[in-house]
Amino acid sequence: MKTPVRLGSLILALALTAPVHAADVVTDAIQAAYAPYRAALFRTNGKSQPEAQQAVDQARQAWTTLRERFAGQPPVPYDRDAGFAATLAQVTAVYDKAAREVAAGQLPAAHDTLEEARDLLAALRQRNGVVVFSDHMNAYHAEMEHLLIEGPKQLAGPQGLAQLTAQAGALDYLARQLRARAPEPLRQNAEFDTLLKDVEASVQAVMKAALSQDTAALKDAMGKLKQPYSKLFLKFG
Repeated sequence: MKTPVRLGSLILALALTAPVHAADVVTDAIQAAYAPYRAALFRTNGKSQPEAQQAVDQARQAWTTLRERFAGQPPVPYDRDAGFAATLAQVTAVYDKAAREVAAGQLPAAHDTLEEARDLLAALRQRNGVVVFSDHMNAYHAEMEHLLIEGPKQLAGPQGLAQLTAQAGALDYLARQLRARAPEPLRQNAEFDTLLKDVEASVQAVMKAALSQDTAALKDAMGKLKQPYSKLFLKFG
């Protein structure tokens, strides 16, 4: 079976392309553990149970190592966070649940479960005044998902096109923030630039269709938003 080699190569590539995100050891460790986490999200969004199981197991182990290292006495800026250890435990519970769901062949459920870890870590950073590039990726993702879920409903209602155009404008702003807030190592990375350009192009297609009031083109463009974001998130999110 060649799956372990493929997955190992994927995680290694993610780790090698991850930029330095922060000046404190905890945030850096969290971002390092984020690489196998992104791989787990990617695999649970696929069809292969063995690949998903292995990815979740590796991400889970990376998180266990981090928790064992820092949960007892975290350094600054997390040293005054009374909920730090509890949040780390919550993320562990997310991995445990996702692992059970993958073992039961419930990959979509495991994918949704893993999404919870992203929110927990974002909240952890926010209350401790820490901002990393992943936070800007998360902001874009949240608005994109809102657009994809609510957009079709809005189009069916009164002033739906106008409302959707406003949402597309918000997504366009967040896409521009991805470029503006990217740390210098990412800005100098040719692959990052290529993947981000694909995201920007997908948003511009939505904007163009919305401003042209072309409902058919708008629906088509919206359907093409996820793939470029997913590729950027997997490698650099």
